[in-house]
Amino acid sequence: MDITKILAEMTLEEKAGLCSGGDFWHTKGVPRLGIPPMMMSDGPHGLRKQEEAGDHMGVNDSIEAVCFPAGCATAASFDCDLVEQMGRILGQECQAEDIGVLLGPAVNIKRSPLCGRNFEYYSEDPLVAGEMAASFIRGVQSQQVGTSLKHFYANNQEHRRMSTSAQMDARTAREIYLPAFEKAVQEAKPWTVMCAYNKINGVYAAENRTALTDILRSEWGFDGYVVSDWGAVNDRVPDLEAGMDLEMPSSFGMRDAEIVEAVRSGRLSEEALDTAVRRILTIVDRYMAGRQPDTVFDRDADHESARDIAAQCMVLLKNEAQILPLDRTVPVAFIGAFAEKPRFQGGGSSHIHAHKVESALEMAQAAGYPVRYAKGYETQDDVVREAMIQEAVEAAKAAEVAVVFAGLPDTFESEGYDRTHMRMPACQNALIEAVAAANPRTVVVLHGGAPMEMPWIDRVQGLLMAYLGGQAVGGATVQILYGDVNPSGHLAETFPRRLEDNPSYLSFPGEGDVSAYREGIYVGYRYYQKKKIPVLFPFGHGLSYTTFSMDKLRTDKSAYQAGECVTVTVDVTNIGDRAGKEVVQLYVLPQTQSDQVQRPVSELRAFTKIALAPGETKTATFSLPARAFSYYSQQKGRFVVASGSYTLACGDSCEHLMAETSVEMAGETMQPEQVTLDTTFGDLLAIPGARELVTPYLSLMADDSEADAMGESTAGMMEAMIRYMPLRNLLAFTGGKVTAEQCQVLLESIRALCG
Repeated sequence: MDITKILAEMTLEEKAGLCSGGDFWHTKGVPRLGIPPMMMSDGPHGLRKQEEAGDHMGVNDSIEAVCFPAGCATAASFDCDLVEQMGRILGQECQAEDIGVLLGPAVNIKRSPLCGRNFEYYSEDPLVAGEMAASFIRGVQSQQVGTSLKHFYANNQEHRRMSTSAQMDARTAREIYLPAFEKAVQEAKPWTVMCAYNKINGVYAAENRTALTDILRSEWGFDGYVVSDWGAVNDRVPDLEAGMDLEMPSSFGMRDAEIVEAVRSGRLSEEALDTAVRRILTIVDRYMAGRQPDTVFDRDADHESARDIAAQCMVLLKNEAQILPLDRTVPVAFIGAFAEKPRFQGGGSSHIHAHKVESALEMAQAAGYPVRYAKGYETQDDVVREAMIQEAVEAAKAAEVAVVFAGLPDTFESEGYDRTHMRMPACQNALIEAVAAANPRTVVVLHGGAPMEMPWIDRVQGLLMAYLGGQAVGGATVQILYGDVNPSGHLAETFPRRLEDNPSYLSFPGEGDVSAYREGIYVGYRYYQKKKIPVLFPFGHGLSYTTFSMDKLRTDKSAYQAGECVTVTVDVTNIGDRAGKEVVQLYVLPQTQSDQVQRPVSELRAFTKIALAPGETKTATFSLPARAFSYYSQQKGRFVVASGSYTLACGDSCEHLMAETSVEMAGETMQPEQVTLDTTFGDLLAIPGARELVTPYLSLMADDSEADAMGESTAGMMEAMIRYMPLRNLLAFTGGKVTAEQCQVLLESIRALCG
């Protein structure tokens, strides 16, 4: 496609028309110029292709497809290769169904456990979210199918999502809510980015030039088109000027006319319109060039892949007395409605019309395992039914082990609304309590997309987090329970003991149309560690049927200059008797403290997943860029590496670090964001070169008669008083020896040192 030639031949009306959808799922075509429509489809974990009457919330039926594990589950795999493999399969399915862009991945940070869409998001940690997203994008786009990285950005709640304003400072945005998008854009180059519904600091995401042009394009180098979330357009012309190219769905010509009028009246330059059209045509051209119409959508083969992927994502959270894996020959009770009809996906725009669904009960029975079933509860309501519980208790008593399948029903979490609490249904809690009392050898399998409170946790021996594992979750669960697959998932989010412990508790979801991110950078484990709040299960936690050790953590040298990469290696050994996979997590812990900049206790800066045979040792190698040691300076408008000591530690969770070492970084001195007459002497003395300028003035202050009158016994007090005195106090405490003019000269000299 000769895009320059086509642009020259297009009418103003055709250009404007190309900037909105032709219908609910297609871009517009221009037949006379050979421009075809291109279809987009929901589906971060499966195709939700709708042909006729479309809807964005998943009410209308879509084609039969394969539902893979949701983002909450795939992130728990900590396996970039696995996520890329899933992306490749989805890309092939898109080719078979003539889909040009798959609307995903969704990388918004899990700020609160209550967000109704957390099941679709990856993590509370931006590194994990970014790595998973980049892997997914590489997989899909390897099949010449585009992706749409979403929702850019600060879309962290469903409550008032189309009108609320996410209020945060620059450091919070740059360290928590932007890095996942940044990594995905720069490392995987998605064809498109989808802007969010919400406002960011009072400006709708669709017309936020700072986000869409200054950051996304100028800083990160994004070269595709930006598409609105469906219905996210507020004011079409400012949106276009800000960098939002394609409005979806169709506006039925209304907003196209606004663009035409704006160009003709001079409010919008035709060059700005041409830029948007060129971006859209570039992606349509890629779609046309990459078509593989002979691709076959093999649903049964992809179902088998979905099961393999799901098994790698499940997280074994508790395994007392090695109750798991189960002995294939002993009688086991499968209890709970989810054993027969599993909850395997969330609700809303990503809801897949699965071509088949397998349950744990049917797969265990098909394998010939001695399993007895009791339903235990109904899923359509939250009513404790004593007869059903009694039936479950009898089944548990007759079994060697009782396995209760529980979790969050469909009504508890979905796109469109947030949860109001972290509790499971009362009927399920009552069931678990009764079963555990009847048989202490009880295991719980949880289905759901987010953390849950577990009042019964101390009374069960085993706990497996299956998350929302896709249509093959039943078979994958049985493989884990009976040891055909060794569990290797780790939590990509913290499970707090109770909702009130969460850092966003007092400000989520906000007041009216304002959601203030008052917790700042302290999201998830960053907060729990800083506050020393005990949690139910920490970020990164996950057990195995074998045991791993990590030791001999080392770096290529002990001291580094600013901008240098740090090479880190650590030996990982399987010291158990079963083959397994370990997630090696590398955290950076700043040791040099300053009251100028607060830092988290630790931050995940790299990870990898390693397969090990019994007794085998492998060396994991990481390369940490300077960014891994940095914080975002709001005054300087960039990331800064502070000089000082940093501990590097490896472990299998943020709370279980098994090997560590320290390095010295020669970066920048942490100093005041701004130097004014109100800056304290303690802060001034931290500025390189300032001590020589300030000391003569401090001696004048020490010679002041009032200071002498305080006596030698107050020397410590005097030192503290001077440390916290502002520069302007030279006028008050030097007995008139320093003038206002001299104060100003000193101030300018210190500012010069700061550059």
